[in-house]
Parts: sequence; C-alpha cells; structure tokens
Amino acid sequence: MLNYPDIDPVLFRVGPLAVRWYGLMYLAGFGAAWLLIRRLADRKGLPLGRDDLSDLLFYAVIGVILGGRLGYVLFYNPAHFFSHPLDIPAVWQGGMSFHGGLLGVILASLLFCRRRSLPVLQLGDIIANSATIGLGLGRLGNFINGELWGRTTDVPWGMVFPQAGLLPRHPSQLYEFLLEGVVLFCLLLWLNLRGSRAGVPLFVFFAGYGLFRFLVEFVREPDPQLGFLWFGATMGQLLSLPMILLGIAGLWFVLRGRTAR
Repeated sequence: MLNYPDIDPVLFRVGPLAVRWYGLMYLAGFGAAWLLIRRLADRKGLPLGRDDLSDLLFYAVIGVILGGRLGYVLFYNPAHFFSHPLDIPAVWQGGMSFHGGLLGVILASLLFCRRRSLPVLQLGDIIANSATIGLGLGRLGNFINGELWGRTTDVPWGMVFPQAGLLPRHPSQLYEFLLEGVVLFCLLLWLNLRGSRAGVPLFVFFAGYGLFRFLVEFVREPDPQLGFLWFGATMGQLLSLPMILLGIAGLWFVLRGRTAR
C-alpha cells in the first residue's frame, strides 16, 4: 500500500482569497491549450490570429462551465437540483460533468467555426488535442483534492484517501491522468504532426476517451447518489458508450471517404 501524499488543496492564501491547486490546474490547462492550438494552427495553415485564439478560448471556457454544470445537474443529481434550483449556479460547491462540458465545447466550437468560416474537422482535431491537457491536469487536481477515488482494492499501489474510510482504494484519478491525459495527448499529437486526414484525431479522441473512461470506471467508485445503473454500469460508462460509437462511426466515415477517392 502507498501513502497518500495528503497535499493541502489550497496552494496559498491572500487574506480571504484562497488559491487552490484545482483552479490552478484549470488555468494551466487553458494556457497550455492556447499555446498548442496556436502551434498546430500555424502548422496546418489555419488563419487563427491572437485575437481569434483568445475568442476561441473564451467560447471554450463558457462551453466548459455551462455544459459541465448543466451536465452534472441533469446526469448526476437531477432530483436535488430540481428541488433546490438556487444551487444550480453554485459551481464553487463542486459538481461538473466532463460529458456535459464536452457537449458545451462542441456547440461553442461549431458556433466559432461558423462565425469565422473555418473548417470544422481541422479545428476540431486541434481542439481535441489541446483538451487532453486540461483533462490530465484536472485529474491531478482531483487527486490533490482527495476526491473521485477508486473502489477498495488490495493491489500494492492502493491508497487510503482521508475522506474515503480506512480501506485502500485504487488511485483512479491517476489512472485517468495517464490514460486520458498523457497517452491520449501523445497519440493525438502524433496524428496531428504526421498530417492525418482531417477528422481522424478528433474521432480518435472521442473513441479513445470513451474507451479509457469506460475501462477506468470498473475500478472507480460510482457516485453515491446514483450507484450502479443498468446491467451494473455506472453513469460514466453509460455516457462514454455514445462517445465510443461516435468515434468509430466518424473514423469509418472519414477513412471511407479517403479510400473512395
């Protein structure tokens, strides 16, 4: 069994203001995404200036926050929020859904592409690659917060999380950091740099994230208010299945178009 590092979630305080690691991860993720989008856009010849990039990130931030919060409300705890509607905007109390945030970013990106007359698939390839940075850093933030832990286990690297009882658990946040962050980032970057057909990195992201999340959910503790759902699946698995199917269908469509030429 490994010792959980028990890092203080608050990095430092300035009077009543607390700067938290989790919030810092979000800022670092958006900053790194800005740099990567700029580099890949130049490489692919997309006309994205500094102002365009700033606008794109603004759209993405709004999409992540609104989509992530509404997704959590609808997918993970609708009974509570429908009876306490004033709690819906209280994002500082926690509760964001990746799948809802993804839908928000997709809608925001489509709107941005339409207003700038940019190719959706090419820009989608770049955004998907940059999104993996935030995904990985976000899971590190979850680990530092000691939240979203895994199920109990007897593997040698199991950890006792302070708020999860006395039994060792899978550090599922680190599994997701490695798979959804590091592995997926490297794979998409390789596809983007090798000049893959437009849409391939994007749909690999959908299929790859969906598959990794589906697998990690087998060792991740389900949300207590939901537990296990249809056929013993978790909500995360049910929401990941459409991503896998979309990724496979999109790859088939894109690659079929290539072979048909």
